Amino acid sequence: MTKEKTISTYQLKITLRGSRPPIWRRFIVPGSMTLAKLHQAIQIVMGWTDTHLHEFIVGGVSYGVPDPEWPSGSRNEARVKVDQLLNKEKEKLSYLYDFGDGWEHVIKLEKIAIGDKASSKPRCLAGKRACPPEDCGGIYGYDELSEIIKDPDHPEHENMIEWLGDDIDPDFFDIDEVNEILLSLK
Repeated sequence: MTKEKTISTYQLKITLRGSRPPIWRRFIVPGSMTLAKLHQAIQIVMGWTDTHLHEFIVGGVSYGVPDPEWPSGSRNEARVKVDQLLNKEKEKLSYLYDFGDGWEHVIKLEKIAIGDKASSKPRCLAGKRACPPEDCGGIYGYDELSEIIKDPDHPEHENMIEWLGDDIDPDFFDIDEVNEILLSLK
């Protein structure tokens, strides 16, 4: 009989900086997950489309995808694991997505638990509010966009509804859909 290996499971909370009311997600990942895989999990839980550059920042050090044509001094995120950067509850790191729009996130380690492989699979536990649409101008552009779509008399209302679709709801978050997509994360 083989003994199953124990795994550190990290409960993280990611919050989109500047969002009012806050846009956030609470999710589980294995502590041994690389930052490259954490990036993929964040894209899923937040609802981003992974069409822009990103970086993690902790202790003034940047971690990202190496690009010989764009030397940035970032360390290779595929070689660094979450538990190498976060190992005490309440520690934080920053995640920046889309350098143009500047979507800044704060990731906080809420809890470390010991479990088996099944209990450490990425999954979302909770969240609030919809992810902003890509390319809307960052948090300030999103705030303006939210006001426009709430006001049918605004001169840009029709254009924004045409761009986003008429079923946009800034308060809607579908945890079941997120968890279904997370199942595909290898």
